[in-house]
Amino acid sequence: MMAKLLKNREILLVLAIIVLVFAIALRFPGFIEPANLARVYNDTSILIILALGQMAVILTRCIDLSMAANLALSGMVAAMINAAFPGVPIPMVILTVVALGAALGSINGLLVWKLDIPPIVVTLGTLTIFRGTIFLLSNGAWINAHQMSDAFKALPRASFAGFPILSWLSVAAIAAIYVLMTRTPIGRAFFAVGGNPHAAVYTGIDVGRTRFLAYCLSGALAGLAGYLWVSRYAVAYVDIAAGFELDIIAACVIGGISIAGGIGSVAGAVLGSLFLGVIKNALPVINISPFAQLAISGTVIIIAVAVNARTEKRKGRVILKKAEAV
Repeated sequence: MMAKLLKNREILLVLAIIVLVFAIALRFPGFIEPANLARVYNDTSILIILALGQMAVILTRCIDLSMAANLALSGMVAAMINAAFPGVPIPMVILTVVALGAALGSINGLLVWKLDIPPIVVTLGTLTIFRGTIFLLSNGAWINAHQMSDAFKALPRASFAGFPILSWLSVAAIAAIYVLMTRTPIGRAFFAVGGNPHAAVYTGIDVGRTRFLAYCLSGALAGLAGYLWVSRYAVAYVDIAAGFELDIIAACVIGGISIAGGIGSVAGAVLGSLFLGVIKNALPVINISPFAQLAISGTVIIIAVAVNARTEKRKGRVILKKAEAV
């Protein structure tokens, strides 16, 4: 029984996070205090939201390298709306950027679906386009805290039941994506398309449309994350979240989501994000330089990919067997 539990990726990640937290607490006891752990979760909330969207795309054997650029463009638009029209209700601003994010994601989905362009090429291209669009919209100017309304900046920091709204939004996203993945036909289609796209066609699943919907979902979550990022840090500029797409993909890979598609879970995406979140919060505390932090993060990613590859190889099925001699 114990051996089976230890083969479970999510349980291993939970144990790894616990060991990591207690190892850090040996040097800095305050790290393990509930208030600090709550802050670590809150700091990781945006990464969790984005990893959930990336998970949906990766499950379908695709990838979205433009999520951070989508976040940046959506966040800039949110800040510009608020700066120009501070009377616009915040829920309306959020709905606008979520719709914008979904529209940007749909561009990726359409190019992959209708033109059959490799996802990595499409999203590398749109990454650059989105970043360039931010510069064109803003003329390279920043939007700072004094240009944003108090209500715009207050939402992520506001508390409910002792926790920031930002944390609650990530919990809501986790619950919603869990239901989508486990209780709806589209969630099951994500797994089917990634597991075996040819077999999925025979079951009546439109592979291209399913991938399109996955990109729309990742885009919508990137749009939401854009508002949350800009309002939390009270600044919007061209290079917001530059390079953050690597953290998003790393969180998924660490969480056991297979780059080959069809394998993964919501719990894995969340735990992979938390693992990275603990590392990124802990390394500065123990005076690790930013360059060493990058090396450590890269090493963790490589180890996670290697573990995933070995696990998938063990789980591989033999479709055709050589006929036995009679």
